[in-house]
Amino acid sequence: MRPTVFTTAAALALAATMAQAAPETYELDPSHSQVVFTYNHLGFSTTTGMFSGFEGEIQFDEEDPANSSVSVSMPLMSMFTGWEKREADILSDEFFGAEPGDMVTFTSTDIEVTGENTAIITGDLTMNGITKSVALDTTMTQKSESHPMNNRPWIGFDATTTLKRTDFGVGKYAPYVSDELQVEISIEAGKPE
Repeated sequence: MRPTVFTTAAALALAATMAQAAPETYELDPSHSQVVFTYNHLGFSTTTGMFSGFEGEIQFDEEDPANSSVSVSMPLMSMFTGWEKREADILSDEFFGAEPGDMVTFTSTDIEVTGENTAIITGDLTMNGITKSVALDTTMTQKSESHPMNNRPWIGFDATTTLKRTDFGVGKYAPYVSDELQVEISIEAGKPE
C-alpha cells in the first residue's frame, strides 16, 4: 500500500516536532559558576569555602524540562577557603588525601519539575572516591536567546542542597565541626559557538 500525501505529511510533521523537542546543549561558563559551602565551626562561627573551575554541560529541553540532564566536574584542588592553612589541612591525608587531577563530579539521574522555573534535580555526586545520590533544589534564574555580552543563547540556575561529610569519608572532627555542609550552587551556561 502506497503512503498517501496526508500520511507522508503527518510523518514529516511528527519528525519535525520530535526534532524541535530534543534537548539543546549548553556548556558551563566557568567564570560565572561556583559552588559555595558553609559549615558550623565548634558552635562559634560559620565557615565558608568554594569550588570553581567547572567543566560540564546541560542538555536542556525547554518543552519538557524533566527530559533535561546535567553533568559537571570540578577539580578538588580548586577549593578556596580564604586561609591557605585550612585548605592544606582539608586536602591532606587526614581528609581528602587530594592529588592533582582529583575531581568532584555530578551527573543527574532524574529531574522532577516542581513549578514554572523550579525542579528537584537528583544525581550521583562522586567525591573522595565515593558516590552518593543527592537532590538539588533548583531554580532557573533566567533564560535568554541573546546574552547581552556575547549574543548567544544563555541560561542560569541556582541550586541548594545539604551534604554530610561523613557520607564521603571526610568526617574528621565531626560532630564538633559540623558534619553537615550547606551547599549553594550558581551556574551559567551558554550554547557553544
